[in-house]
This record gives sequence, structure tokens and C-alpha cells, in this order.
Amino acid sequence: MDRLWVRLSLIFTFVIIIAVSAIGITVRLANTAIVDPASSPPPEVIAYFEQRNVGPMPINATTVAVVVGVIAIVAGMWMSRSLTRPLSELEEGAEAIGRQDLSHRVPIHGSKEMVAVASAFNDMAAQLEQEETLRRNLLADVSHELRHPVHILRGNLQAILDDVYPLEKEEIGRLLEQTDHLTVMVNDLHILAQAEANQLPLHKQDTDIAALIKQAATLFEVRTTKKKIELRVELLGTIPRAIFVDAARIRQAIHNLLDNAMRHSQEGSRILISVQQKVQTIEIRIRDNGEGIAADHLPYIFDRFYQADKARNRSQDSTGLGLAIVKVIVEAHDGRISVTSDGIGKGAVFTIALPL
Repeated sequence: MDRLWVRLSLIFTFVIIIAVSAIGITVRLANTAIVDPASSPPPEVIAYFEQRNVGPMPINATTVAVVVGVIAIVAGMWMSRSLTRPLSELEEGAEAIGRQDLSHRVPIHGSKEMVAVASAFNDMAAQLEQEETLRRNLLADVSHELRHPVHILRGNLQAILDDVYPLEKEEIGRLLEQTDHLTVMVNDLHILAQAEANQLPLHKQDTDIAALIKQAATLFEVRTTKKKIELRVELLGTIPRAIFVDAARIRQAIHNLLDNAMRHSQEGSRILISVQQKVQTIEIRIRDNGEGIAADHLPYIFDRFYQADKARNRSQDSTGLGLAIVKVIVEAHDGRISVTSDGIGKGAVFTIALPL
């Protein structure tokens, strides 16, 4: 009795029995009604049928009740099972998801409401499957990226203990570089985790965006001079004196984009930062004429640890998280980040749009 289809079966059975009984009573009352004598058959006809012993076939009331009851039970069970089948399929689907079978999907059929519920369930399962795939890939990427500096640290320390390397400041400096690399990676992962949980702290205040970008570009003067790269900042049109942002986070995003442009630009190339006010946004564009990005790689540029060239080893000064962090910082400010490129060897343009 605790199953929905059983309860519905009983309800449908009672309804059908009551309906059939009501119809039977109505027919019986109609047959026993007073008949007009003028409409009765002639005496000769009545005598003929009495002589032939032809009369109404006797019907057993118990037999009728049993037949009607069986029909009512079968019809009730069929109706209830057809109505509760989508719910049973949803139950099976929920149990499959609970067993981590995230590929399970439920059939979509039934009433409009059940179709909507089944579609929503399948959409949820697909999202869970995608997020689980991303989580596994992230764990694999993190373990891979952390393994390299850890192995270097362990190998160098073991070499010092075995007197292969002398315990000198130069060697200690190399070990410190690896620890700094690990520290940066851990901090970057922490920022991404906070952003995914919608807990990335933002300390917004009125910020002179033009001055902020100029300061960020100044930090790269040594690197651009060493690599003979021209770095220029252009302010297009009238720029607002201040916009309401977290200055430290936006500076970090600009720094990551400039660092990315530097790593993918050759000697003698150029990097241009332009700032322009649109109708409701401030657009910051960082354009380089470096290596460029193939069209099939553009949708994945902001993914964690993504490398357009899988054969290339990641440089020591890159954690593979810089562009992913730019994306979460910009989106935390209700902004947008995009990238375009005309192809390999034709540079790339990263565009940040921040709301005014």
C-alpha cells in the first residue's frame, strides 16, 4: 500500500466500479419503467413467443459483478502503471547518479509535466558528468604540474646530501626558485577555488584605470628591454577618471595578460595596450604580434593548464593558470574576457570589458 501505483490502482478500480454500477442501476430503472399499454405487442405475438418459450436470457448478478470487478482492476492497474512509470524511471535514474553512474539518462515521455521533469533531470546529469570530468582532469593536471618542481627539489636536495652538489648560495637559490614556483601555483589554485565557490574577496574602490594600466606596464620595462620588445599604452578618447573595481585584482589580471604576451612574443616584436570607453563598459585590449593561436585552440585558451602546443614543455615561470585567473577575476567584476587571433604567427588580441 505504500507504492503510488498500488494506491492509484485502488482509486481507479473504485471509480470504475462506481461508474459501472451507476450505469447498471440507470439501465435497470429504465427497463422497469411503466410501459404504455398502447405500445405493447399484439396478443398473437405474445402467444407465439410464449409457445416457443423464447424469453429474456437470465443473467446472474454475481457473474456480472465479478466481470465488472476484474475489468475495473485490470484497467485501474494499467492506468496507474502508465502514470507512475516515468516516476519509477526517475527513481532509477537518481539511484544510478548516486552510484556515480553519471552517464545514465532517463527516457523522456509522458505528460508535459513529466517531460519537463525528465528533461531537467537529464540536463542535471549531463552537467554533473561534465563537472566530474573537469574535476578529474584538474586533479590529473595539478598532480602533473606539481610533480616537476617537487622532483627537482627532491633531486637537488638528495644531491647535496650525497655531496654531488656543494651547499652553496647558488644552489640554495635554485631551490628557492622551485619553492617560489610551488608557492605561486598553490596561490593560483586557491584563487580559482575561491572564485568557483563565489567567495573570491573583492575590495572595490574608485580606481584610476589609466594610471593602473600604466603602472602595470612599467613593471615589464626590464623584461621588454632585455627582449627588445616594444611595449606601448594608448588611451583612446576620453577615459573616466575612476571606475569601481578591486585595483589589486585588475592589476593581477593585466599582469597575467602581459606576461602571457611576453612569453609568446619574439625579439623585436610589439605589444600594445589600449584603453577605450564604450557605452556601458571600459575596454582594455592587449595586442601582440607574436606566435598567434590556431582557431581550434581559441575556445580552450582560458582553461586551466591548457597548452596549445602539447609538445612544448611549460616554462618554469608559468603555472598554466594565468589566463584562467584572468577570466575569474574579470567575471567576478561582472565583466567579459575574450580572445581573437588570425592564426599561427599572426599574434593575438585579448579584450577585457569592465562595466562602468
